[in-house]
Amino acid sequence: MIKRHTETELVQLLEQFPAAAILGPRQIGKTTLAQQIAARTKPSPVYLDLENPIDLAKLDDPGQYFQTRTDRLIILDEIQRTPGLFQVLRGVIDRRRLAGQQTGQFLILGSASRDLLKQSSESLAGRIAYKELTGLTVSEIKSKDQETLWLRGGFPDSYLAHDERASMRWRINFISTYLERDVPQLGPRIPAVTLRRLWTMLAHSQGEQVNVAKLAGGLDVSAHTAQRYIELLEDLLLVRTLRPWAGNIKKRLVKAPKVYIRDSGIAHALLNLTTLDDVLGHPVAGASWEGFALENILSVLPDGATSWFYRTAAGAEIDLVIEQGLRQRIAIEIKRSLAPSVSKGFHLGCEDIKATHRYICYPGAEQYPISNGVIVMPLVDMMTDLLEILG
Repeated sequence: MIKRHTETELVQLLEQFPAAAILGPRQIGKTTLAQQIAARTKPSPVYLDLENPIDLAKLDDPGQYFQTRTDRLIILDEIQRTPGLFQVLRGVIDRRRLAGQQTGQFLILGSASRDLLKQSSESLAGRIAYKELTGLTVSEIKSKDQETLWLRGGFPDSYLAHDERASMRWRINFISTYLERDVPQLGPRIPAVTLRRLWTMLAHSQGEQVNVAKLAGGLDVSAHTAQRYIELLEDLLLVRTLRPWAGNIKKRLVKAPKVYIRDSGIAHALLNLTTLDDVLGHPVAGASWEGFALENILSVLPDGATSWFYRTAAGAEIDLVIEQGLRQRIAIEIKRSLAPSVSKGFHLGCEDIKATHRYICYPGAEQYPISNGVIVMPLVDMMTDLLEILG
């Protein structure tokens, strides 16, 4: 079993807040992580799977059920199925606080959705902390398996499959199940074939600035509807929208965001790319690795750090800009090449934004400096450096 870095963070949140929530798409490992936390918690927590009719029946009178288990952490899995529980949890948490139990009351697991976040933020403001569980990252596996992680993606069952075909079968089944069962259960009534087509179109244009009107034409829907579909995939943590940096400089900055399929393995499955050779021979290879590196890098950012890309009409461009207040402005160029170099546009961009650090992130194993203060750095080292810089 692969130990997730998030485990330690969640334990710390439970020591500080009455409730902590693990948010992430289905099959990302939320339940396994909760079980690992439960194994180190005394007394033994109560675990309820709210998709299980037997467990759900126990909550006919949730207030009473929780009240009789005041000394134990209660784990609620797939809570988006019963959003009405949030209001009940508020009362239970407040009563327990009055009785002296300030922290570590509930661990909530949910497939992220707009409704879930809205319900909890309104009902449990100040009582809950959130932690997103991403796919497996290069810092959680053996570094020699980085290419396998890129190919298969970070869903544990896909990454740990016994061969490439088994991994691909898992991902194809995941995509079908999500579209045909999980999305409808979360509320939106969107034709599965339409959402699959959009997902595939986004995979083909991985990391590009999105042209919503063009996507809408391909889907035969309005631009407003296409944007709503993208926002749904983003809300479910399946797609990432990276916004352009918009600092106070006198430059003509681009306005359209870049869109990425968050899991590289899912992107490859949507494009029917089974092997590493398939991926390397496809035009999307460079953009796919950029998205893979991006997700790994962003997984280590602390609260308060923000991420952008930078591009001007004059040709200045930075793949990823990370800011932390006024102290740090980190420019990162992401390259698939083992002999990477940066363009004039990257240097211009760094001057425009007054970058405090300049990096090229690449899939190699050595770290070394090049011209103009740029450091070439392997992905896993990049993640470690960011943790040190951003604290």
